[in-house]
Amino acid sequence: MRRFAGSLIATVLLVTSAHPNRVAGQQSAAGSKVSRAMSGQVMRAHLEFLSDDALEGRAPGTRGGLIAAKYIAAQFERLGLEPAGDDSSYFHKVPIVTLTPQPEASISASSSAPLEFKKDYVLWSMHDDSVVSVTSDLVFAGYGIVAPEYKWNDYDGLDVKGKVVVVLVNTPGLRDSTLFKGKILTYYGRWTYKIEEAERQGAAGILIIHTPEAATYGWATVAGSWTGPQTRVERKPGPLLIAGWLSQSTADHLLASAGGLDRVTEAASRPGFKGMPLQAKLTATVKSTIRRSETYNVLGRLPGSGKKATQAVIIGAHYDHLGISLPVNGDSIYNGALDNASGTSGMLAAAEAFVRSGVRTPRSLVFMAFAAEESGLLGSTAYAARPTIPLKAIAAVLNMDVMNLYGRTRDIAALGIDQSSLGRLFTTAARQEGLRVTTNQDALIKGSFFRSDHFPFARAGVPALSLESGLDFVGKPAGWGKEKQDEYNSERYHQPGDQLLSWYTYDGAVQQLRVIARTAVAVAESPSQPVWSAGSEFRAAGEERLK
Repeated sequence: MRRFAGSLIATVLLVTSAHPNRVAGQQSAAGSKVSRAMSGQVMRAHLEFLSDDALEGRAPGTRGGLIAAKYIAAQFERLGLEPAGDDSSYFHKVPIVTLTPQPEASISASSSAPLEFKKDYVLWSMHDDSVVSVTSDLVFAGYGIVAPEYKWNDYDGLDVKGKVVVVLVNTPGLRDSTLFKGKILTYYGRWTYKIEEAERQGAAGILIIHTPEAATYGWATVAGSWTGPQTRVERKPGPLLIAGWLSQSTADHLLASAGGLDRVTEAASRPGFKGMPLQAKLTATVKSTIRRSETYNVLGRLPGSGKKATQAVIIGAHYDHLGISLPVNGDSIYNGALDNASGTSGMLAAAEAFVRSGVRTPRSLVFMAFAAEESGLLGSTAYAARPTIPLKAIAAVLNMDVMNLYGRTRDIAALGIDQSSLGRLFTTAARQEGLRVTTNQDALIKGSFFRSDHFPFARAGVPALSLESGLDFVGKPAGWGKEKQDEYNSERYHQPGDQLLSWYTYDGAVQQLRVIARTAVAVAESPSQPVWSAGSEFRAAGEERLK
């Protein structure tokens, strides 16, 4: 789902650029054996099939999507991997509900005007019902954050049960660099977290205030994303009935009696801020057309060889894409070759390398193809909610979303290397392949860590990484890698043009796969599971997971 990363501007760790043989003494014998077995030709064969027009873009719940799932399961069976899905099969069912909202809403307050859908607000139902209605008081809850490790609780002293909370997106760090992680977006700043916390607090609804600076995208993105069909995993009903966004001008009008949006934001960004009732009431009804369907995650297990065999390291990638949609230059099939037939093909190539090498690690390895990532991480979310392997037994998740088909690099990157001890293992694995590890400051600011299939596991407390490409390409001038990524983002990302191109090469992807394999071996051989960093917002969930 994610775009290619932007410029890699901060070197996290300087490591040797020597050939891997020069650091052989530091290598795991098993890791080296799997690394040597990695094949670009195997990856290419899978990619040619999965990105073909015959699969019609692999959308969830379609014929092409089902063919892709069955193909992946057949590859697992060919390799002799054990089924790791439901009922001793390779498939893990993901029930999906699609709701298309048609809301009507008004705010009753002396300073408020009628609300216009799409222009002033967007709203959707949090229940899988055709009609939900709310009439409730509005309460401003700052950033809507409860973060004990940052000594921050926006709900302290507020009674929001049965009410609609109004909150700011992002974190106070956007205004004060000494708070949270400054402009680096933590999960507390994401709209998904705001909704989850409002439900934990017993609210009946939530309205998130949008500004381009805080959200890192414009109102047009909000209006375009939340006014058509909304696909999600079927959920058990909770107290939260509705969720939505308020435009900047609408929020400023609503908060006029408190001094306006900017003044209230400034106050909410200071420690000790207390939320407040807004002396206004929301009346809203959301009518939704509903369609139910299902898709499948696909899982194959390479059993471990020791006492820790009941534990597992997941190597995963999402296999879905956007299916058939609006034609561009006469082409209506959104093949998703890079995003993410490449990651799925890499995962299958990694599985074959492990099998061919004969390596059996103490912990088991589970190769997983995630469903419905493009619909909002639905397959991984469904698995984290109903796993076939207990979450406490999943030592780590290594995710691949868009592989490097541009050539060999001198560097490599991953989302989440600062979040857990997985970062150290990944850095060592990269060093063993003669690569230096870099990070992407722009991705940190935009919260890219929260936007692919490793994330639902991280939220549940499982340490996780998502692989990224380096940008320092061998034999290419400085800036060439960034130029190619920008070209992909503007011309092929989520377009029919994301198809198999004749000039793609697999040397760079093999580099990435070798690092992933070495990292997986390191986790699988380690005496203990990876742990979250002290400053990670997922540390508490990680400790709870292991109880």
